[in-house]
Amino acid sequence: MQIRLMREDDLQRAERASVATFLEAEQLNRRAVEPEVEPRSAAASALWIDRMRLFLTVDPNGCWVAVDEGEVVGFAISQNRDRLWYLATYGVVPGHQGRGVGKDLMDAVLAHAQDRRGIFISSVHPGATRRYRLAGFSLHSQVRMTGTVDRSALVAVTGLTEGEAGDFGWMDRLDTDLRGAGHGPDHAFMLATLRLIVSRSDDKPGYAYIDDRGHVALLAAARKETAQALLWEALASSPGEAFVPSITTVNEWAMDVGLTAGLDIVQEGYVAVRDMAVPGPYLASGHFL
Repeated sequence: MQIRLMREDDLQRAERASVATFLEAEQLNRRAVEPEVEPRSAAASALWIDRMRLFLTVDPNGCWVAVDEGEVVGFAISQNRDRLWYLATYGVVPGHQGRGVGKDLMDAVLAHAQDRRGIFISSVHPGATRRYRLAGFSLHSQVRMTGTVDRSALVAVTGLTEGEAGDFGWMDRLDTDLRGAGHGPDHAFMLATLRLIVSRSDDKPGYAYIDDRGHVALLAAARKETAQALLWEALASSPGEAFVPSITTVNEWAMDVGLTAGLDIVQEGYVAVRDMAVPGPYLASGHFL
């Protein structure tokens, strides 16, 4: 077993390890009323690889793998952005868990973080959550909301427009106010793969990235009313099953919108933070935090 920095030629093997790791976890955590968990599509696998290639390019010293007989059996991909560290993804494939691989990977990325504040999304896996708490992270319960939007309940919103790269400057300043650092190069990647809607109001700025299904990928705002307007716009663009992630108690405004729209609340792991408060009004991205 070797714990080492990730290389470009590890990306496809790391993606296969990610599929094996998270498919099992999702199957174990699936509620009886939810559809069967499907393997990652070819398009989603390609996007995962592209995203990890970005991380490997921007901050390679935060990207680690565990390799056994030529196969990637564990991965921990983290990034430093100014004074903030975040863990983008982390896992050990079934069959190699419980052997200290996860601890060694976590030790490597935490050494990279140094004394930065930290944030990431955590599953409910007992071994992982124990490791996070021992590393000094506070675990804040979060929920997601899913369901078909009640179109009759949609609220008309104003003051929003399509975003562009010229918005990144004020978006980074807003990110810094909310979580201590801007997203920096992450914004360009998200803009290339997601729809960006913004409120450019001087006293009520905000933005949201939304995928082609109308699912919120990341949302940040200076005020609750702006955050709610952005979320309503996302729900209005959802053609089928809506999805709102990473809702913590500080972001209950999102629950209020989701319940009005007819969505259901589902328990979904934790937001883990160290030396910082849970951001709000803010819905974290799973990979870009």
